[in-house]
Amino acid sequence: MRDLAPEDPAAIGPYRLTGSLGEGGMGKVYLAQSRGRRRVAVKVVRPEIAADPGFRERFRREIEAARAVGGFWTAPIVDADPDAATPWVATDYIAAPNLAEHVNEYGPYGVDELVSLTVGLAEALETIHRAGLVHRDLKPSNILATDDGPRVIDFGISKAVQGLTTLTDTGLIIGSPGFMSPEQASGGRVGPSSDIFSLGTVLVFAATGKGPFDAESIPAMLYRVVHDTPSLNGVPEGLQEVLAACLEKSAERRPTPGKLLDRLNGASLPAPTRPMQRHEATTATSPAQTAAEPTPAVDARVSHPTWGYSDGGKILIGLGLLISIGTILYYLLSGDDGLWESLVVPGLVFFIPGSVLCLWATRHPREVVIEVTGQGLNYVHLHWNWRGLWGDVQSVTLAPFRHPGIDRVYWEVKATWGDNWNPVAQVPKPFRVKGHPRAARILLLFTGAATTRAELTRLDVALRHHAAGKYNPDPALIALLRSS
Repeated sequence: MRDLAPEDPAAIGPYRLTGSLGEGGMGKVYLAQSRGRRRVAVKVVRPEIAADPGFRERFRREIEAARAVGGFWTAPIVDADPDAATPWVATDYIAAPNLAEHVNEYGPYGVDELVSLTVGLAEALETIHRAGLVHRDLKPSNILATDDGPRVIDFGISKAVQGLTTLTDTGLIIGSPGFMSPEQASGGRVGPSSDIFSLGTVLVFAATGKGPFDAESIPAMLYRVVHDTPSLNGVPEGLQEVLAACLEKSAERRPTPGKLLDRLNGASLPAPTRPMQRHEATTATSPAQTAAEPTPAVDARVSHPTWGYSDGGKILIGLGLLISIGTILYYLLSGDDGLWESLVVPGLVFFIPGSVLCLWATRHPREVVIEVTGQGLNYVHLHWNWRGLWGDVQSVTLAPFRHPGIDRVYWEVKATWGDNWNPVAQVPKPFRVKGHPRAARILLLFTGAATTRAELTRLDVALRHHAAGKYNPDPALIALLRSS
């Protein structure tokens, strides 16, 4: 990450820019913060590309399709503005080295790690293709190596499978020599099977530290991609057949992501056997962390705004209401005059200050927060704070929740305990579950389908990692994260 240059803007849309992450063929990428201090990577399209008559419509349609991409293995799009003077798209920020940096730092992947990488990337492509997109630039620098698996980035401005003209009208070529498919390198029709070929080249790189078509020059490399047999020297024997199928010259003969997953027959996803140290990264969504001891990527902190402290205002309004009722009853029973003049006192003393305090609370929102860490769960709601340790937790669920009469879907993170421990005395009242004395919960409310999927994916990954067998994801959650 580099400091902002004098010519860089201070903000893009609602996001305040904090650094420059890089520049590519489509435009420049910045690290930015939302008003709630959520970090995102914002890609700004080059003006000459945005000036193309058909670009904005293509860009708008691709963004809409890309918002539907969920799952565990991607960095989701959280915001975009195709109609801005300079169009931009914001993706979830993931602090991790890319695959190229990881291989250069720690060496090629072992067999178990390679299987994990293969199934993770296959599932990522499955969700991308299901949304009607083709990545068109799958390469090591567009894959982040996080502690809990790969994340595919930069798929939000790829060519949609149906209904769009090419994005190369301006002379822009999407793709990287050595990782392109033969049809892409020769200017042919590009579809989902092109990503499978690129997947094969990426996996060969992960297994050997070099691509299957490496050459001294770009023209020679492109010639090898189109005409030569890929070099699989150094690829583990058990995976050579799988990668050879991905690297078939004929697009029709390559497997689909689903076929790849079936072929690997549900291979397990072991934890990395080598440390994945955080270091300075150069990709758009993987800059260096600035903290001395960075938080592991599997930890999660998710929040949403709620009203501020309005209890004082409500108490004043309540007192004013009681005094007003008492005053009215007194004058009705006594027959004395001066009722309306007497009602001015509670109005001035209680109603007006109470209303001001309530209005202040709406203008100064606070956060409802759930944190999932290696130690346990941390719930925060206004001035209430509670932490439950994993050693005491019996089970955890993440499920949708509806308040009666409220047309909103909240998401409930609920923890329960065994009979040998009673949390009631330790759990603040807002976190207790009526009818379940050994349970605590917090409710989260998200805005927009893309944000909901991104935040729930973050929670789901962290709970799978830290809660292990204690975590029970709700079927509705699984369906949402896997939906197109």
